[in-house]
Parts: sequence; structure tokens; C-alpha cells
Amino acid sequence: MTPIVWTYLSYLLISISLTVWVAKTLHQNGRIFLVDSFLGNEALADSINHLLFVAFTLSTSASSRWPSSRTTSRLTCRVYWKRLAPRSAGSCWSWASCHFFNLLIFSKMRKRALLQNALPPVPPQAYVEVAKP
Repeated sequence: MTPIVWTYLSYLLISISLTVWVAKTLHQNGRIFLVDSFLGNEALADSINHLLFVAFTLSTSASSRWPSSRTTSRLTCRVYWKRLAPRSAGSCWSWASCHFFNLLIFSKMRKRALLQNALPPVPPQAYVEVAKP
């Protein structure tokens, strides 16, 4: 096999393993946060958690772009890795921004739900008169 094929295969292996690892980590550790955000509704939290897992893996696989075969034949492995590195970094930044956006939305949902279930404030027991000048 040519060196460029080995480069393709190694990049594919690295990107798939990184995607699966990040997705599993977010899926396992995010469940607790989602259950808390949905005030103990575990069925809803598990459903949202699974949807986020699928969306993450699909968006990651859709974001990987390969160079055309005409340009690939003229690239060396070193040049190819130099072109792939910014794409990989861009994918990581998009993962991080999507994760932050999801956390922001769910934390606002949690705060709103906690405020709706909160007890009303205690009425004052006495008033203090302020002297008017």
C-alpha cells in the first residue's frame, strides 16, 4: 500500500476512536446533569441524552472532509497531515462549542424549572416607617 493510504487509514482510526471516546464520555457523565435539569424525569433525560449522542456522532462524521483524488495523488504524507491538523482542530472546536451551547440551554431550563417549583417568598411581618424630610 502507498503511504497516502496508510495516512488515510491512520487518520480514520484516530478520528473514529476520538469521536467514540468523546461521545461515550459525554453520554455517561451528562446523564446526571440532564436528570437534574429535568427535575428527576429520567425517561426524558435518557431520551435527550441519546439524541445528543446520535447528533454528536452524526455531526462529527459529517464534518470530516477529504481532499479530492486529484490533489491526493500529488500530496505527500507530511503535507497531508499538515492539511488535516487544522480540520481536526476545527472539529474539536465545533464539538466544544456545541457542548457549551447545550450546557447553557439545559442550565437555563433547569433554573427556570427550579424557579417554577420554588415556594413563594415569605410576606413581611412588619413595616418600618421612613421619615419624610
